Amino acid sequence: MTGRRSRRAHLDIFWMSNDAGHPRLGLVVPKYQQTAIARNRLRRRLKELWRRDLQARLPGWDVVLRTRQETYAASFDLLRTDLVTWCEASGR
Repeated sequence: MTGRRSRRAHLDIFWMSNDAGHPRLGLVVPKYQQTAIARNRLRRRLKELWRRDLQARLPGWDVVLRTRQETYAASFDLLRTDLVTWCEASGR
């Protein structure tokens, strides 16, 4: 499988299969004139969503989440909806 990409309301999601046999996450959180506190809070939110809602559902994929400027203002529930919708649409 070659890499695929999906643009969501707040995230760009890239994924491809891996040989590790389990899903792995990569995060790209650009500064966008935000503080380190805001960037780290966003990273923690995305990691928690990965751990709670996505990791057990996905096959052996490498998934990279790239945040957009609008992501900093998004609520936890909105990000969760974005990711779960992607997960269901991607065939898992």
